[in-house]
Amino acid sequence: MQSSSPPPCTVVLSPCAACKILRRRCVDKCILAPYFPPTDPFKFAAVHRIYGAGNVIKFLQELPEGQRADAASSLVYEANARIRDPIYGCTGSIFQLQNKVRELHAQLAVAKAEVHKMQQLQHPNLLALPRSQFQEQQNYCIFTQLQNFPFPDFTSHLPHL
Repeated sequence: MQSSSPPPCTVVLSPCAACKILRRRCVDKCILAPYFPPTDPFKFAAVHRIYGAGNVIKFLQELPEGQRADAASSLVYEANARIRDPIYGCTGSIFQLQNKVRELHAQLAVAKAEVHKMQQLQHPNLLALPRSQFQEQQNYCIFTQLQNFPFPDFTSHLPHL
């Protein structure tokens, strides 16, 4: 049976970024110290500007310790997004990414349609060829399509026809 020993007493050499910005003494068990180190004061400055120190402290106190780091990280991300875009915040970023995904799906559909069209145009001509010539023609078509692929190094592994 393991006995749970109390955590070692930490000596605060420098106040955390939160206490530094709030101009208060950083106590040994400062709830903000683990998430807002003195080396990065801009993290807390953004969070304080958007949410206020009291709300952040209250929010972190209500969470289990295992979830506080993720919550503090999310607060920093959301606060910075809200500073960049006061109207939409991080939902503006999500909206832009969703639009980009829609555009890429449309480009993929166009590319698939072009490949299908090329296959349909080449198919009647290939049926008239003998089997060996058909295989050579098919390999050549695949090779030329891969040469136009945006990653030219990909074709270096293919046998030259």
